[in-house]
Order: sequence, then structure tokens, then C-alpha cells
Amino acid sequence: MRKYLLVLLLGSLANAGEQATRWNNVAALYHRQGQYAEAERLYRQAIAAWEQAGEGADLARGLSNLGSVAHLQGRFQEAESLFRRSLPMLERHLGPDHPGVAVTLNNLAELYSSQARFGEAEPLLERALRIQRRALGRDSLDAAATLNNLAELYRAQGHYARAEPLLRQTLEIRRAKLGAEHPGVAQVWNNLAALYKAQGRLDQAESLYREALSLWERTSGPDSLLAAAGANNLAQLLHEQGRCQEAQPLFLRSLGIWEKELGPDHPHVAAVLNNLAALYVAQQRYLKADPLYRRALAIREKTLGPEHPDVATTLHNLAALYYELGWFSQAKALYERALAIREKTLGSGHPLVANTLDHLATVLRAQRKNGKANTLARRASGLRALR
Repeated sequence: MRKYLLVLLLGSLANAGEQATRWNNVAALYHRQGQYAEAERLYRQAIAAWEQAGEGADLARGLSNLGSVAHLQGRFQEAESLFRRSLPMLERHLGPDHPGVAVTLNNLAELYSSQARFGEAEPLLERALRIQRRALGRDSLDAAATLNNLAELYRAQGHYARAEPLLRQTLEIRRAKLGAEHPGVAQVWNNLAALYKAQGRLDQAESLYREALSLWERTSGPDSLLAAAGANNLAQLLHEQGRCQEAQPLFLRSLGIWEKELGPDHPHVAAVLNNLAALYVAQQRYLKADPLYRRALAIREKTLGPEHPDVATTLHNLAALYYELGWFSQAKALYERALAIREKTLGSGHPLVANTLDHLATVLRAQRKNGKANTLARRASGLRALR
């Protein structure tokens, strides 16, 4: 009888493990679609089931997956806690040099990069790269992905000379492993374009953005999500060059694809609404920009939460619009909310905090509150001097 009960118990545990894996896999699908609340719910169910079975690699991977969703929703402290719980668990059960460890190292590094904690992110990516090269080969696709992430880290810090050769290595690996006509190759063209844009090499940036868009159109289709991303990125470059007539149809194309494929309340839709509104502001079409910013704000608050950095970005942009319209009280309230979110989620020393302080000081001067304005401006200058 005891043997029969043991068989039943082991069978139920196996079934629970299989169910947890199914929950995790469906959660990953929701995760990729940007349905973060559903993804989180299922990840948590999977984690609870794995916790009942005891510590293991599956639980560690589940914690890392949940950390990624928390990161995307702007819950940075929670995400860090989940990644830090996952990492030693993976090291114990898989070994410190397992490729699975490199995945969580990359996730944690991405979190730190988004908070401008570059000094903490860099050694994590370097360790992930060492692991992948030893375990999978120097020219593995996983190693190429980490090279790409490391290049993006350098670009964010303005270390352009260090970023470009890493992107070139990534390009060589992907071309060799995947072929020249692959969406992953287009991603590298896109990232190289972003690097050249940051360096002011605008003609080269435009050429590569167009190459990436064309390749995504050929490999994934002209109405694919990747083509929408390429059109949005090219439109941003054109907008920044003052070529608004060329940028507008590209933004509208991205908007149409993302609304159709992802739904009207997806964060990608909010991103292009924000970009399109900024274009209208540049054209001084302020009343056309206002409802777009408001819709973007509503989407981001709903899908990402009211304290996400992207919410702060839209609040900041809407405040700038209201300043241009002379609506100083409304602008001040929005800048103050954006500042509070950025200080909480990104840290009080982040460059975006300094940027919001400067804009808030400008509004205060318009309200003849020069003393408060000067205090904020000095604080912003101090933050920039520290970097």
C-alpha cells in the first residue's frame, strides 16, 4: 500500500511539473505579445508549482522570466530581487559556467543598463560572453547576442569606438550562421544605424535604417511587426532632421501595423503615438498632438503601470506641449509627476532626472518663481557634473 501511495505521489508531482512547464510556456507567449499581466499571472502559477517541488533549475528559470516581466513593467527593484534570487540557484543546479546562467546575467545587465547602472552591467555581460564562448563556441549565436548587448551598453555611454567593432562581429557571426537574408542580420544593421545616428553620421545611419527596413520587408513581410519597427526607427531619424513630411507616413504605417497585429492598447502602439505627437509638436500642430500624447499616456499607464519610466516620458512630453501652449500650471504638475517617477524608478542621479529638473525650472521661471527655478537648475547641473 505504501509503495502504491509513493507511486501516486511521484506521479502527481510529475504532473504538477508538467503543468508548471505548460503555464511557463503560455506565459512566455503572452510575454512576447506584450500582454504582461497575463504573462505575470501564469509565471507566478508556474513558480508556485515548482516551489512545491523544491529548489531547482526550472524554478530558477521561472524566477528569471518573471523578473523580465517586472522589468518591462518598470518594477525595477522587484526585477532585481528576482534575478538575484535566480542567479545563485542556476549556478548551484547547472554550474557557474552553464549557458543558462548567461541568460540571467544578460537579463540582470539589461535591467542595470536601463537604470544607467552601466558599471554594474558591463561585468555581467563580459561574464556571460565568456560562458557562452566556452560552452557554445566563440562564434555561437548566443555569444553574438551578448556582443550586441555589450555594444548597446557602450553606445548608451557614448563609447562609440568600442561599440562599433562588437556590432561588426555580431554581423559577421549572424551572416555566417543565418545567412545574409535573415531578420537577425537586419537587427544588427538597425543597431549600427542607431550608433551612427548618435555619432551624427546621419547619411550612413539613414542608409542602414533603410537597409534594415528593406531586409525585414523581404524576410518577414511588409506588414510584419519587424517592418513596423524599422519604419518607426527610420521615421525618428527623418523627424530629427526636420524631414517631417517623409517621417509622417512611416509613423502612420507603423501605427497601423501595430494596432492591427498587437491591438490598440499595446506598448508599441503607445510608443509610435508618442513619436507621432512629437512630430506634430515640431510642426506646431499642438492641438493635433495633445490627444495622441493623452492616448499614449493612457495605454502606458494601463499596460505598464502608473510608475513606469515610459509613463514619465509621455508625461514629460505632454508637459512640454502644455508649456508651448502657455498652460504653465498643467505643465508644472506633469513635470513634477514625471520627476517623481524618474527619481523612484531610475534613481535620483539619472540623466533623465536632470533633464526633467531643467524643464521644470523653465516652467517655474515662466511663473516668476525664480528662486525655486534656480534651485532646481543648480541641482540639475550638479547631477551632470557627477557623470
